[in-house]
Amino acid sequence: MVTPRPGRVRPARLTDLAALGELSRWSHALGDERQRAVRSLGLPVTASQMSVFSLFRMPLGALQPHDPLYVYEEDGRLAGLARVETNDPRDEWTIVELDAIDQGPVEQGSAPGDIRFRLVQHLLRDGAKRSCARFHVACADEDGNVELFMQSGFVRYGEELILHRPGGQGWPSVPKAASVRQRIRPSVPADALQLSRLHAAVTPQPVARLEGYRLGDWERGASHARIPRSSLTPILRLADTEGFVQLCEPSSAPELAAFLQIGVAKEEQPHYLRVMCRPDHDPTPLIRYGLSVIGERSGEASRDGSGDDHPRTRGVLAAVRTYESPLDRRLEEAGFRHVAQVSLLLKETLVRVAEPALLPAATR
Repeated sequence: MVTPRPGRVRPARLTDLAALGELSRWSHALGDERQRAVRSLGLPVTASQMSVFSLFRMPLGALQPHDPLYVYEEDGRLAGLARVETNDPRDEWTIVELDAIDQGPVEQGSAPGDIRFRLVQHLLRDGAKRSCARFHVACADEDGNVELFMQSGFVRYGEELILHRPGGQGWPSVPKAASVRQRIRPSVPADALQLSRLHAAVTPQPVARLEGYRLGDWERGASHARIPRSSLTPILRLADTEGFVQLCEPSSAPELAAFLQIGVAKEEQPHYLRVMCRPDHDPTPLIRYGLSVIGERSGEASRDGSGDDHPRTRGVLAAVRTYESPLDRRLEEAGFRHVAQVSLLLKETLVRVAEPALLPAATR
């Protein structure tokens, strides 16, 4: 019989920074370096690894003061870490890191799976006290990740393909006149209704119901990295994003053909690109336009004066839902390559009540 673990889950302290950086490094190590009993979400983003420098900078930069950070302490050592990003306008939490590392023998009850289960249970209870409406997480389908969250009441509602465009490929050049001919323009708050209709047209109804976007979310979608949601935005923690829309043909049509969101990285991490388009629309011109804007905003396209990229420039990450195919093929034609596939899970704490409806009158 396995005895209960003697450790406890608690909020992180300032004195934990060095230990947290080391724990995160081990959790994201690869190859021979990863020799311990380690479990993590398995997301293929190097920025998910925390360093001591990033931890000190987080309260004033990427990590907001109200973003919870929990640790699992046992025998005076930190063996687990859970990091959460909060979204105040929508009362949502996203688990962006869940690591466990253990050097003790398994027969003593020191399994990393047990550590992570206790971390998840603690943050779920804490989130319920703070009136959290939804808990999100994206993880690789390995090391028992999906099973762990489903045991805690999460449901898997989709999968995403992660694609990466390495640096050194050069940036496309799209003149302003060409973008006008292609009916591409920056998105504005007045596009909220059309963006909501576009999302409903390309997203299965069960997924749209679970994510529950409102018009207010789309009104700030141009500069709000969480809309539309992907597995990458909570990890990259982009400070500024830009949104663009492509109109249906003819330009006077009331509906949108596609939506583009880009994020230019300010730190040592990849840039970000997200496309949402109708199945019968070719997003190739919009993808090229997005890459050209990233190259221009970052200054990388003109670094050597010839428009070619520098080999050491950052790449670009993109996320595509599996039901959005063949969008992934269009991204591959633009230089992206598939690097991973992750599962999207959600736990909803709201109680859904049937709306009042008129019923036919009955006669006796």
